[in-house]
Amino acid sequence: MKWAAVLAVGAMALTACGNTEDTSSTDDKSSVKVGLAYDIGGRGDKSFNDSAAAGLDKAKNDLKVAIEEVSPNQQGTDRADKLKGLVTAGFNPVIAVGFKYSDDVKKIAAENPDTTFAIVDDAAATGPNIANILFAEEQGSYLVGVAAALKSKAKHVGFVGGVEGELIGKFEAGFVAGVKSVDPAIKIETQYLSAPPDFSGFAAPAKGKVAAKGMLDKGADVIYHAAGLSGNGVFDAVVEARKGGKTDTWAIGVDQDQYLTATPDQQKVILTSMIKRVDVGVFDVIKKFNDGSKPSGATINDLKTGGIDYATSGGYIDDIKDKIEAAKKDIVDGKVTVPTKPGA
Repeated sequence: MKWAAVLAVGAMALTACGNTEDTSSTDDKSSVKVGLAYDIGGRGDKSFNDSAAAGLDKAKNDLKVAIEEVSPNQQGTDRADKLKGLVTAGFNPVIAVGFKYSDDVKKIAAENPDTTFAIVDDAAATGPNIANILFAEEQGSYLVGVAAALKSKAKHVGFVGGVEGELIGKFEAGFVAGVKSVDPAIKIETQYLSAPPDFSGFAAPAKGKVAAKGMLDKGADVIYHAAGLSGNGVFDAVVEARKGGKTDTWAIGVDQDQYLTATPDQQKVILTSMIKRVDVGVFDVIKKFNDGSKPSGATINDLKTGGIDYATSGGYIDDIKDKIEAAKKDIVDGKVTVPTKPGA
C-alpha cells in the first residue's frame, strides 16, 4: 500500500508540472499522452537526449499529442520511479531513452500490459508491449573514422567514450575500423570516462576535457567522442589547443549534427558528426501508436534506412566527401561489414 501511495503522489506531481495538454479542448488534438524519460543530463545535452527531444517535439507539433518529460537524478537511482510515475499518470506510450532503463522497462512493462513501452539503444528488454529502437552506430562511426584518418596530419587520432560497455564499444569498433581502412599504421588513443555501475561519464564535461587534452598532448590531432554531454569538454579542449598554436586539430561530434548547436569557437573545430537519428526513432513509435497500432519488437536504423549518417556542416570535409561517400556505398551494398566489438 505504501508503494501505491507513492505512485499516487507521483501522478499528482506529474500532472502539476503543467507540461501536458488538455486534449479535449480542440478537435485537432490527439487523445494520446506520451511520456518520455531521458537519460542522465536530460534535455539540453546537445547530443543524445536532445535528439530524442527533437522527436518528441515533432510529435507534439505534428501529431498534436500531449507530452510529459522526466529525467533521472545524476546518480540514475530513480529511473524506475520515473517510469512508474508516467504509467500511473496515464501516459501511453512511455519511452525510455537509453539502455540503462533496460531492467526497469522489462519489469514495469510486464506489470502494465496495457501500456506500450519503447526503449532506445536496448534489445534486451523484450515483451509484447515493448518496442526496441536500435541503431547501427558502428556504421556511422566507421565513416567519421574515415574522415578522421584522411584529415589527420599527425597520423594520430583519439576516441573518447562516455561509459565503457557494449553500446559505446560499437562506436569505438566502427571508428577504429574506419581509420584503419584508410591507413592501418595510424595510431589510435582510446579512453572511457567511467565504467558501470558508474554512468557519470555521459554527463561530465570536465572529465571529457581532461581526456581529450591528454590525447592532444600525446600528439593526436583528431578526436571523436561518444560521450553525451561530456563531449562539450572534448570540444573545449580542442578549441584551447587551436588557440595554443595547434592549428590542425579537430573534434568529431556524435548523435546529432553538433556543429549546429555548438558555440562559435567550437564550430571552428567540429570536423563532422556521426548522426544517429534518435529523433526519427522516437517520432516513428509515437506516430504508429497515434495511428492506432501498438509497436513492439526491434527496429534497426542504419545507413541504408537513413537512421545513421554523417554531417557536412562547416564544409570542413568537402574535399574528402567523395571518399566518405564511397565508403558509405560499400557498407550499404554489403561489401564492407563493420565490426561491432572493439578488437574484432
